[in-house]
Amino acid sequence: MVELLHFIEHIIFTFSLGFYLILNLQWYNYRLKRVILHHHNPYLHILFFLFPLFAYYALREYVFILLIPYITLLYLWQKKLDKNLVLTARVKRFFVTLLFFTLFLDMLCLAKFECKVFSTILPLAFALIVSNFIEKFLFMMYKNEAKKRLDEIDPTIVAITASYGKTSIKNFLRQILSKKYKTYSTPRSVNTIGGILKDINETLPKDTQIYIVEAGARERGDIYEIASFLNHHYAIIGKIGPQHIEYFKTIKNIIATKLELLASKRLKKAFVYYEIPIKNKENFIKFGQNIKNLKADLSGICFDLEVGGENYRIQAPILGVFNAVNVAAAVLAAKELGMEIDDIVEAVKELKPVEHRLQKIEAGGKIIIDDSFNGNLEGMIGSYELVKSYEGRKVLVTPGIVESTKEANEKLAKKIDEVFDLVLITGKMNREVLNNNIKRAKKIVVDDKSKLQNILAEQTKLGDLILFSNDTPAYL
Repeated sequence: MVELLHFIEHIIFTFSLGFYLILNLQWYNYRLKRVILHHHNPYLHILFFLFPLFAYYALREYVFILLIPYITLLYLWQKKLDKNLVLTARVKRFFVTLLFFTLFLDMLCLAKFECKVFSTILPLAFALIVSNFIEKFLFMMYKNEAKKRLDEIDPTIVAITASYGKTSIKNFLRQILSKKYKTYSTPRSVNTIGGILKDINETLPKDTQIYIVEAGARERGDIYEIASFLNHHYAIIGKIGPQHIEYFKTIKNIIATKLELLASKRLKKAFVYYEIPIKNKENFIKFGQNIKNLKADLSGICFDLEVGGENYRIQAPILGVFNAVNVAAAVLAAKELGMEIDDIVEAVKELKPVEHRLQKIEAGGKIIIDDSFNGNLEGMIGSYELVKSYEGRKVLVTPGIVESTKEANEKLAKKIDEVFDLVLITGKMNREVLNNNIKRAKKIVVDDKSKLQNILAEQTKLGDLILFSNDTPAYL
């Protein structure tokens, strides 16, 4: 009877550890190395994995003493998360594999070794290894299927990368080209090889003439893999900065990774931001230096853009000085793809902002600017400059810059202090840096993001401007 209870309790315990493990893997794109070495809150590993594991080996058949408080704590923690486990087919396959190995090893242990303690690491390790093999096999099949479908549709392909601004360039270019061509782009911020394959297999329309693809990276080789698969005709490489520096270690590595986009065998022309160090080639067009007389306010941006030796006045209802570079890249690419410059200039006047990127909303007598997908120093400071001239009270909601340096967050905090009257600090990653360097503005630390709406209702009033600057899931 004791053995049977121990057997059942061990299965539940292993599944609880498996839940914590697969949840973290899902957060970190199923990269175990990132979960172990680059986790934003490694103390969670001690609380929810290492301590329970060692406690089980100490308690053995008395594991029920640990089980109820552990599962209760795990349940309460995950309930507060705003990015909980999504039960994808991959996650279900992992749990089926984990169940098989847990049952097999426990029964083997009981039958052959009269075990007092069951192995917990082995079923987790086997489940990870086997499910990884399964996923790699399925990925290859999925990739072949996507390649076949892409060859059948045979669109002109434009691939875009940058440290920041690539989603904006993609959306601006799609809106302009849609005036003339059947144009389709990868949705939202989909920019991994897996996401692109899924998009091609499930969503890419058969009548697409131009397919615009966003390419992102967490390590060297990620963009090369995308470029090798797409073999795109045109490339756009926007601004590069220290975004995700914790993975790349140096700016040099980030630049080298972004330049992997030039590896396409069918590349006809590449548009490259002028500050990126790259050798001049006939089919490389630099942009950014050809922007003059730039003006920006809460109604949009306007600037002169030199195209083919002539200056054109560009006006766009898009907020943020930094967006001039993104609009300029889209204008140049659209012209290369066969649109008349006058038609492009008219199309730019009708551009719509990208969701969650300086998206202006007026509600209840307050101006709300949603810039929650903007997570780089230059872009965030640019948005602060934009609202600086607003005459009413300025309120900021921000976690600071995620996956960046302490120095960048210190610089950001000083700018925040210069512009805003009230600052709501969310997230834990940069709380100390922001708290220490924001000295003039009133500060409120938001421990529980679910209470943010109530705090804003209590702390803001008619006429306030509220800027949501970057965002993070609750586990950060």
